[in-house]
Amino acid sequence: MSTLARARCQAKAHPLAMDAVLATAVLVCMVAGSFVEPRHRDSVSWALRTPDPLSLLLMTLGAAALVFRRRAPMTVLALTGALSVIESVTGDPRAPVAMSAVIALYTVASTTDRPTTWRVGLLTMTVLTGAAMAAGPLPWYAQENLGIFAWTGIGATAGDAVRSRRAFVQAIRERAEKAERTREEEARRRVAEERLRIARDLHDVVAHHIALVNVQAGVAAHVMDKRPDQAKEALAHVREASRSALGELRATVGLLRQSGDPEAPTEPAPGLYRLDELTGTFRSAGLHIEVARADQSAGLPAAVDLAAYRIIQEALTNVQKHAGPQAKAEVSVVRVGPNVEITVLDDGSGEHESQDGGGHGLLGMRERVTALRGTLTTGPRYGGGFRVHAILPVKNRTPTGEDPA
Repeated sequence: MSTLARARCQAKAHPLAMDAVLATAVLVCMVAGSFVEPRHRDSVSWALRTPDPLSLLLMTLGAAALVFRRRAPMTVLALTGALSVIESVTGDPRAPVAMSAVIALYTVASTTDRPTTWRVGLLTMTVLTGAAMAAGPLPWYAQENLGIFAWTGIGATAGDAVRSRRAFVQAIRERAEKAERTREEEARRRVAEERLRIARDLHDVVAHHIALVNVQAGVAAHVMDKRPDQAKEALAHVREASRSALGELRATVGLLRQSGDPEAPTEPAPGLYRLDELTGTFRSAGLHIEVARADQSAGLPAAVDLAAYRIIQEALTNVQKHAGPQAKAEVSVVRVGPNVEITVLDDGSGEHESQDGGGHGLLGMRERVTALRGTLTTGPRYGGGFRVHAILPVKNRTPTGEDPA
């Protein structure tokens, strides 16, 4: 830290002590100036003279008042101004008592607003200069009188400049703090959104594969004694579903790794290009599925592609869990203008998740669709079964104008 910086820190920590030092320095300057004869008629004389006792008393009072200039700037200015007027009227030649008034005027200008500085500065200049010109022993045009006018103007101007700079620096600091708070809030919002997205992915992955494992394990247990070959095939499906679930969980959790952690998998997020593989896992579990596609999925944004895949995955998982063993499902993915429409139908007799409570599958689907500014319609079909219909805009427009992925 430099010497100037340390001095500023000490001044802020001990303002009264620093004002006492300033008052002492001003007193020394005033006393030293009072011993000099600035003018002797028509010639300049630098001979020493002895100041009047009244002048020494006024200088001492004016300097002592400056100790309290921060606590009561207006009062100190009024007191030093009155002392300067007394010296201007009685002293011959005058001692520089007005120096204390200039310092007090600077303090007022640096701690108040500009209109107040203008009013107080003009009043101080008028009173001090007018008293010196009208009642002083020197001619009204003497340079000492003009010096009072100039120094009071300089004090007011310097104080206003310091106040303006201080306000400017404070405004910059406040803007920087506000920007920092805004960045922190934005970061927290993004973290919350990412956590919600990862939670949806984890739910979709776990629900889908655990449902398949549950079905295949039930099949294996049922036919273990009578048809061991079919039980072996069901256990193979369990193992494959478990391996797939572990792979997707590893890829999802890899998003949470820190920079120093081992490298996360680089496999792309699932999309409609894996729809055949997805439906194949359900068919192997005994669910009859028909798929109709006219979506041109190669041109879909990554967020839309992932959301479409997860919606179909969750809808088929619900069919597997709730529609009954003889249920059939129909999956339709169609590109209609600027949107992609996804429909999953089943003719089962079971009851799906409640839209107001129960599981989180429908809620997760709705959150995904809402994040893309799309629409989701779910509910029972006339005559039995359940229907999931989602419309996803291909050119999604989120509230922040960014890709949710």
